[in-house]
Amino acid sequence: MIVITAPTGHIGSRLLDILLETSTRSEELRVIARDPGGLPESVRARVDIVTGSHGDPGVVDRAFAGADAVFWLVPPDMSAPSLDSAFSGFSSAATKAFTIHGVKHVVGVSALGRGTSAAGNAGHVTASLAMDDLIASTGVAYRALANPSFMDNLLWQAVSIRDNGEFTGTLAADHPAPIAATRDIAAAAARLLLDRSWTGAGEVAVLGPQDLTPNDMAHIMSEVLGRPIRYRRQSLDDLRAIQIARGASDPVATGYVDMMRAKDDGLDDGVPRTATTTSPTTFRTWCEQTLAPAIRA
Repeated sequence: MIVITAPTGHIGSRLLDILLETSTRSEELRVIARDPGGLPESVRARVDIVTGSHGDPGVVDRAFAGADAVFWLVPPDMSAPSLDSAFSGFSSAATKAFTIHGVKHVVGVSALGRGTSAAGNAGHVTASLAMDDLIASTGVAYRALANPSFMDNLLWQAVSIRDNGEFTGTLAADHPAPIAATRDIAAAAARLLLDRSWTGAGEVAVLGPQDLTPNDMAHIMSEVLGRPIRYRRQSLDDLRAIQIARGASDPVATGYVDMMRAKDDGLDDGVPRTATTTSPTTFRTWCEQTLAPAIRA
């Protein structure tokens, strides 16, 4: 049995689709969902559903009974009183349930940065890496998917791209960095969950096919959308103010600022690009298949 958390999000929903398409009849699938109605009816008919939050001890106790493997993704909590509570605190009940129910393999969504000089003060990334260590300390075989920024995060700026021809970020316009599509992160998770021959704890990086600067991204978006798109660099103070306006607690907003400062200082540059760490979806393909339809909807 494979248990999937956050099955209605960008990564979890695609992972669930992949597993439903490729898993054998002997591989039972169970999901933990706050709102099972968010799952397509065709999916609900094919999976076992445990309703509730995967941060709840009773929910994970029920969900992990009989489980061989778990896909672990911590949902964002804008009101968290600390980043430790948002990541390790949220995961603490699950780590106990892994041990109680003898779960053998866990695949988690995490971030690049381990081993870099920026990792110790990188906000959400620092907290995510600490969560990885907590999960690994249980003795389960654990693989953290070490990810850069997501292409799909640009969907939050679809209105600005459509109406103003502009997207924003905090990186320098000429700073090249990896960027990955969530579909490729889901595919990496599926490979690990279906072939559980691996042992111990480690990371699997998903870097996308190439490093891009924000200016590179603006150029590609302009070509795909057929109109000029520009990049505007925002200050870290502006980022903090935006997060607070959206309801973020002070620790969460500070965490975003620290993370983006660390990315500008090389947080995502510590993993070499190889055939193994390079994922297939190009930014141009993602823009054609995902961004353009969202903007034109």
